[in-house]
Amino acid sequence: MFPSNVYTERRKKLRSEMSGGIALFLGNTDVAFNYPANQYTFRQDSNFSYFFGLDHPDLAGLLDLDEGKDIIFGNDVDITDIIWMGKQPTIAEQAAKAGISVTFPLIELTEYIGMAVAKGRKVHFVPTYRAETRVQLAGLLANDHNKIHDQASPELIRAIVKLRMVKDEHEVKEIEKMIDVAYIMHTTAMKMAKPGVIEQQIAGTIEGIALANAGPVSFPVILTVNGQTLHNHYHGNVLSEGRMMVIDAGCENDLHYASDITRTVPVGGKFSQRQREIYEIVLKANLEATKAVKPGVPFREIHLLAATEIAKGLTALGIMKGDPAEAVANGAHTLFFPHGLGHPLGLDVHDLEGMGETYVGYDDEIKRSKEFGLGFLRFGRKLQTGFVMTIEPGIYFIPELIEIWKNENKNAGFINYEKVMTYLDFGGIRIEDDVLVTADGVRVLGRPIPKTVAEIEELMAP
Repeated sequence: MFPSNVYTERRKKLRSEMSGGIALFLGNTDVAFNYPANQYTFRQDSNFSYFFGLDHPDLAGLLDLDEGKDIIFGNDVDITDIIWMGKQPTIAEQAAKAGISVTFPLIELTEYIGMAVAKGRKVHFVPTYRAETRVQLAGLLANDHNKIHDQASPELIRAIVKLRMVKDEHEVKEIEKMIDVAYIMHTTAMKMAKPGVIEQQIAGTIEGIALANAGPVSFPVILTVNGQTLHNHYHGNVLSEGRMMVIDAGCENDLHYASDITRTVPVGGKFSQRQREIYEIVLKANLEATKAVKPGVPFREIHLLAATEIAKGLTALGIMKGDPAEAVANGAHTLFFPHGLGHPLGLDVHDLEGMGETYVGYDDEIKRSKEFGLGFLRFGRKLQTGFVMTIEPGIYFIPELIEIWKNENKNAGFINYEKVMTYLDFGGIRIEDDVLVTADGVRVLGRPIPKTVAEIEELMAP
């Protein structure tokens, strides 16, 4: 945990953003894997972690905004628990680490909430993502669990987004620690990427590195020679010469701060001419987009800048044609770059996504697009000092998508389909870094992970 004053200050700031009532935070519970006693590794709710810091199941945190009280609800362990788990700190001892002196048994939460509702007080909560939490919340509020999300508090959502989006020095330090572990994961994967190796061997190795040096992976490892599939979690392919391997992986620590890095490397360690040409386009898009990051700039503009760099590069190779800016305006680039440039990063890999991307990535000034490609941009609004974002442009040759567009003759004025058809076996390339928006620009976080052609080939050399 951070020092107790960190959590006290966070709750104080939250109070200043709220009008009154009760802010309720339900921590996560243990979840069965395949029978009750065999459970998934416990992972605390990110909002609960942010405001209370306690990494223990079956807790609830409550801010009584009218009475100025912070309360932890939870149960002390009994002798049966101690036999299996060993001696555990009391709820009061845990709460003190979060700067809270008032605690009650968990069963008393029902009465506390019930009395508040009876008095007509507003109970603020955010959308849930686990069935167990939804059922618990519905029980507390005597509501249908299928309708409970209709009562989620926009006021609390906006307040949490405002606070959590700006990372303090403690948070940035933890994220950088995880990027440094990701350095080991990615450089190990690069060195292992040789013909005849099965993807699973590499994926398993780097997941072990995460566990040995930090904690679990922050999302299921994406490691594949079929990089044209954006989130490809299949690891059964055998690496062969002439293919490229996408590695999208990160880890999180006991405070749950995450890293998220992507690198793409040639199997065997040497780029072919064709691979190098496409790779350099993606790399330039990554570098130019990163340079454009600064406070006050809409992230959507940076996304479109990266898209334009991709269109310029593909036009120079004869894969696209016409004016690159016009091509981007018409969405022609989305055949090759169909996703958004990046997303916030922090306690969640897609930070705060559970709050709803409309609240996190967009606002009254910048609305989400409904266009193909641009509509997948998770974050479009203006950047602020303290935001941590991913920058992850890519180029993908997706045979199924290409076939649809070609049959429709879609954007034929900007796409050379005859040339595109020669790339159906190419796969995809993505390059991703984690960056901090600073007062005067941007800082790429963590130990630099090789990403130029020369750096990658040198690292992968026998």
